[in-house]
Amino acid sequence: MKERYPLFQIMNKNGELLDHAYETEITVDQVKSFYYHMLRIRTYDQKGVALQRQGRIGTYVPFAGQEAAQVGSALALADKDWMFPTYRDHGASLTFGADLDRMLLHWNGRIEGCLPSREKHIMAASIPIATHLPHAAGAAMAETYKGTKNAAIAYFGDGATSEGDFHEGINIASVFKAPVVFFNQNNGFAISLPVNKQMNSQTIAQKAEAYDIPGKRVDGMDIFAVHFAVKEALERARLGEGPTLIEAVTVRFGAHTTADDPSKYRDQEEINRVREEIDPVLRLEKYMKHYNIWDGDWAATITNEIKAEIDEAIQRMESYQKPNAADMFDYVFEKPTWTIEKQKESIISTGRQN
Repeated sequence: MKERYPLFQIMNKNGELLDHAYETEITVDQVKSFYYHMLRIRTYDQKGVALQRQGRIGTYVPFAGQEAAQVGSALALADKDWMFPTYRDHGASLTFGADLDRMLLHWNGRIEGCLPSREKHIMAASIPIATHLPHAAGAAMAETYKGTKNAAIAYFGDGATSEGDFHEGINIASVFKAPVVFFNQNNGFAISLPVNKQMNSQTIAQKAEAYDIPGKRVDGMDIFAVHFAVKEALERARLGEGPTLIEAVTVRFGAHTTADDPSKYRDQEEINRVREEIDPVLRLEKYMKHYNIWDGDWAATITNEIKAEIDEAIQRMESYQKPNAADMFDYVFEKPTWTIEKQKESIISTGRQN
């Protein structure tokens, strides 16, 4: 089975091209764009963890190590495509065009941050595992019925493949040849449960066989491999050839969330030992230096610009009034039940809504 689903790579860990078939498709501007976006979302991610540790936002979900998977896939999309992210895919959402301020408001517990994007077809992050996969298939089918060439991408982790919605979403997309890419980021753990305790399958990509659709396994730390695999899957979808399942093999450097202690189930020292070797941002930097694209002054400039952008957005977030806890009761049912009303009244009467 491993031979049937080999790991697709274009660039090795030293930043050297392995597959020269893509060499003519890789431009300097594209490489710089990849690097800029990976640096931007990494900076944002580091700020998110720091804000949570300082008590300035609530629980935060880090994605360090998955920058290539998120940026490479997001930049393969067309402007009017649909994105269905999970709670760990805010890097992909920001890269595709989600508003930075509203993203920060989301982590600050404000209702304004939980709305779908106004800028692009980016749905609100799915907190329940895999429930958004049938929705992605449905959105893609709707575009087909409307006669467009728009497609959809749905993000999910390895744990989501153990959910029924995963199978339902792929099945209906396969039957109706929906133009959707099911993009799995296999970071090795569903919270604390390793992949080998979730499934007997040697790969996630092979699960595509049950639905007679293509499955591809890519190096999720190689932004070129991710980008071109997703781009080709989207091109196939736009031609009416149906969905593709892509498994991007990544490494989650940190915790499942800031409420998690990964040292309880994983050797963090080992991660730290190999981090520099496998880091997707450093790998692209090595590529740029190897092929004489690297510009230290440019890198310093965008680093400062990104830090300033995020710091200013954080200041705006913190200038908002505190979120009202009573808001959480208003959008559960069209007409609130008496139990919901009672809970809301309790919050308001005790003055605990902020």
